[in-house]
Amino acid sequence: MSALLEVVLPVFIVIGFGYVMVWRGLFSEEGVDLLMKFSQGIAIPALLFLAIARLDLSQDFHFPLLLSYYSGSILVFLLGMFGARVIFGRVWTDAVAIGFVAMFANSVLLGLPIMERAYGPDSLAGNFAIVALHAPFCYLVGVTAMEGVKAGRVAPHILALAVGRALSRNALTLAIGAGFVVNFIGLGMPVVVEDGIALLARAALPTALFGLGGVLYRYRPEGEVRVIAMVLILSLIVHPAIGWMMGSQILHIPSDDLKSVVITAAMAPGANAYLFANMYGAGRRVAASSVLVGTGVTVLTSSIWLIILG
Repeated sequence: MSALLEVVLPVFIVIGFGYVMVWRGLFSEEGVDLLMKFSQGIAIPALLFLAIARLDLSQDFHFPLLLSYYSGSILVFLLGMFGARVIFGRVWTDAVAIGFVAMFANSVLLGLPIMERAYGPDSLAGNFAIVALHAPFCYLVGVTAMEGVKAGRVAPHILALAVGRALSRNALTLAIGAGFVVNFIGLGMPVVVEDGIALLARAALPTALFGLGGVLYRYRPEGEVRVIAMVLILSLIVHPAIGWMMGSQILHIPSDDLKSVVITAAMAPGANAYLFANMYGAGRRVAASSVLVGTGVTVLTSSIWLIILG
């Protein structure tokens, strides 16, 4: 157990340090915004761009790997959406937002550092394959459902515009797309350019974790405990359990891929889940509280999943 804590705790210590610094007024909320702007707008895109540009697409993009992860994503989205609607009587727009929160795992800010600390930097290929499709897939599902419940029926071109607009404003998606272009055409980058991007990439995870702590300070847990509990059960237990079952019992994917699937699926809802809810003005309290509480609970649940994976 001490070895597991050595893997997981450093990640949450950095998050906690950011939280405490903002709480005690030693780091301003404006500073956090700037730090997250750098992290999510420059450093993490640099990390993802390099990772995708360097991936062996024929070897690392396994359909069974992606199916193991995203079958769980769509199932927890549906369970979260219909659970919010049927069990808790939420309006459809709230229900979609709550389903999105359950589906949108923090694959980058939590998934990558925990995976790297547990299994080393060479274990991240499967994570990068999942991350490459994560935002496009989740936004496609979430925006499609939200526009559908708002308008009844949506013309395909209107829906495509809404999804495209959401993705075109996301620096991570743009960086992933650029990485694919470089990979597909086999474009070699000058060494000095690649080294400069790599230098930015090395700043991604520590700044993101510290900034995430500062951001979480704003998300005070507020009421709706049963709905939040449902979201966290779906995101921290059901999603990784589906990934484990699909990967190990049905599709029999390699051990390294299985670890990427389960660890990514076991992460708390990411801040983008709140941004989606805020964008539509639906389920914001549940989203914000789920991000905060879920991030804390992930200390325990991720350790349990690491024990199961061995």
